[in-house]
Amino acid sequence: MKRIEEKIGYSFKDRALLETALTHSSYARESGGSVFNERMEFLGDAMLDAIAGEELYREFPGKGEGFLSRTRASLVCEKFLFEVAVHISLGEHLRLGAGEEKTGGRNRPSILADAVEALIGAVFLDGGYEAARDVVLRLLADGLQDAREGRLLVTDYKTALQELLQSEGVSTAGIQYVDAGQSGPDHDKVFTVHLMINGQTEAEGVGKSKKQAQQEAARAALSRRNYAI
Repeated sequence: MKRIEEKIGYSFKDRALLETALTHSSYARESGGSVFNERMEFLGDAMLDAIAGEELYREFPGKGEGFLSRTRASLVCEKFLFEVAVHISLGEHLRLGAGEEKTGGRNRPSILADAVEALIGAVFLDGGYEAARDVVLRLLADGLQDAREGRLLVTDYKTALQELLQSEGVSTAGIQYVDAGQSGPDHDKVFTVHLMINGQTEAEGVGKSKKQAQQEAARAALSRRNYAI
C-alpha cells in the first residue's frame, strides 16, 4: 500500500480505507467478506466530476458549457482512467477473486477505471476535499495539459449527439437509451442498448458496460449524420 501512496502523493491516516478501495467485489464474494470498493467508486466518481469540472472552469474562462462538458467527459472516461491506473501500476495492487484473476481482471479497463474512482473516494473520506483535489489534479495532470494545448481527444459521443440534436430542436426528453438485453458469462457481460429519438429507434450500441453501449449507440447516430467529433 505504501507504493500506491507514493504514486498518488498521499499518505492515508486510515489504511483500511485504502484496502477497501483496492478490494474488488469478486474477492469479497469468494472470501466471504462484505466490504469492497463499489460504494467508494460511487463517491469517487462524484468527486472526480466535481474536481475536474472546477479545474476546467478556472482554466478556460472563455469557453462555453459544451466545451467544458465534453472536455470533462474525456478526462473522466473509462479509457483515460484506465491509462491513469496503468501509469500508477494500480492493477498489481488490486485484491481480486480467483475467477476474476484467471480471466484477466487485473488488466481489464473497466475494473481498473473503477478502482481509480474508488481510490479517489477513499482519499476524500480520509483527508477531505482538498486532499482529494490534490490527488485528482495529480492523476489528471497529463490530460489537463493536453486540454490546454488542444490535444485532448474528445470521446463523449452522448454529449456531442445531445448538443447536435438540441440544435435541431430535439429536447433532452426526446433522447432515450433503452436497455435491449445482455449476454455472456458474469465475468464478461456484453450489453446492448437502443437509442431512441422522439420515440423512433435511431441506432444500436454494444459494449462491455451499459455506459459503453450507450456511447457506441450515440457514435453510430453521429456517424449516420456524417458528424465528426
